[in-house]
Amino acid sequence: METIPSILASVLSMGPVLAMIGSSVLGVFIGALPGLNPVMAIALLLPLTYSMDPLVALGMVAGIYNGSMYGGAIPAILLRIPGTPAAIATTFDGYPMAQKGEAARALKIACWSSALGGTASAIALITVGPLLARATLAFGPAEYFWIAVFGMASVGVLVGNDAVKGLMAAVFGLLLGTIGLDQLSGIPRYTFDQTWLLSGLDLIVVLVGLYALPPVLSLAEKADLRGLSASDLKLESVMVPWTEVKSLIPTWIRSSLIGIGVGILPGAGGNVAAFLSYNATKNASDDPDSFGEGNPKGVAAAECGNNADNAASMIPALALGIPGNVVAALVLGALLIHGLQPGPQLFHQNPQLVGGFMVEMLLTSLIILLVGGAAATRVFAQVQRLPGVLLVPTVLVLMAVGVYVINGRVVDLWIMFAAGAVGYFLEKMAVPLAPIVLGLILGPMAEQNIRRALLISRGDFTDLITSPISATIAVATVGLIVWPIASALFRRRKATRFKLDDKQADQDL
Repeated sequence: METIPSILASVLSMGPVLAMIGSSVLGVFIGALPGLNPVMAIALLLPLTYSMDPLVALGMVAGIYNGSMYGGAIPAILLRIPGTPAAIATTFDGYPMAQKGEAARALKIACWSSALGGTASAIALITVGPLLARATLAFGPAEYFWIAVFGMASVGVLVGNDAVKGLMAAVFGLLLGTIGLDQLSGIPRYTFDQTWLLSGLDLIVVLVGLYALPPVLSLAEKADLRGLSASDLKLESVMVPWTEVKSLIPTWIRSSLIGIGVGILPGAGGNVAAFLSYNATKNASDDPDSFGEGNPKGVAAAECGNNADNAASMIPALALGIPGNVVAALVLGALLIHGLQPGPQLFHQNPQLVGGFMVEMLLTSLIILLVGGAAATRVFAQVQRLPGVLLVPTVLVLMAVGVYVINGRVVDLWIMFAAGAVGYFLEKMAVPLAPIVLGLILGPMAEQNIRRALLISRGDFTDLITSPISATIAVATVGLIVWPIASALFRRRKATRFKLDDKQADQDL
């Protein structure tokens, strides 16, 4: 407790404050440009932090991280091009809202949701971080397997109107996830003697191609020479009524808890948090059919969930030295650069620095409210006013640069274009892309962990549900699958009963 005043004094000094504000603006800008991502930006930043004060360097990392996670929602809402992979779920309802002339409303809801999710995550990191980090020690391969299956079960609400097409897309994603070296046996799978396939398909490269390229190709089809006018954008200041804000509170609470839980589990990330939050909100809704048609709760759930993952992913990184995602791994690299050893002793040996970074994660989440209102709506959103003939080559160049910088390989550009072509034709055939993403992300996680669990148990499948944690997650997975089916049957039976009652009333008359 005695270190709290000194922590606040250090964080609120001139250097860290300027670093947080400037990096938050930069983060929103990076997130708003398709093809760029926080991983790339932070990776390029790390070599520059050698001579910086640790709190200044970590403040820049926090600002870029939180800012870019919100910035990814801007092109997702305005152009149906997710600025970051975690913003994919935001396109489901954000873009339909923009099509209805509600772009400003969608951006404001995304801004609030991002700030609230990031704030809740930072509070969890500050207050119960060490306790929650210890809880992850109880998770073994069986528990991680059920977490992955739980995530893949959400495919059921993302398959659209044609379940067969949705399941085919999910299987396609699972197949893509098997490319590369088998993590347990070391045997190459589907590499066709190509060394660049040994590490598998880079997730960010595939996601950029799959989700960012099809909208660009569709925009090129229109051959737009004019672009949208300021009146068409309707981005003037809007007031979201209190009744709508009140209706979003349960969504924010639910998505924050899901995002924090996902963040604590190493290897999941904002993609999974956004999809699970969107899925949970859709299942809890009285009108699930409105999701995908421009429901504000869909935007709120996706943005709150993926931002609630941010600080929570630092909990296992700081307390156990186990990064929750790629950005958390880069933060560990930043700590090592400054001679600090992540792990349980970090909280005792460097409480001021760790506490300062936690506070910076909280403050940069709140800065999003200012940056989002001033920068996103007034500046970055104006990209949609560019004529399509200018916007298409600009976005393609940014995508190419962003993808090439990730690994420095020309072959990644071909992968991006191939994924984009596949996504374009699948959209033409009304095949949903979200199940492909879930299969690609969670398939390898499920495969590796069930094989580890069976190796440990010597092939005994009952060990997958013997622990209370794995049994609880398994029951929750069954509930996730059964609930939408039961709800649909209930609504159908209710509608049938009403029709019979109306028919009986007509006969009585």
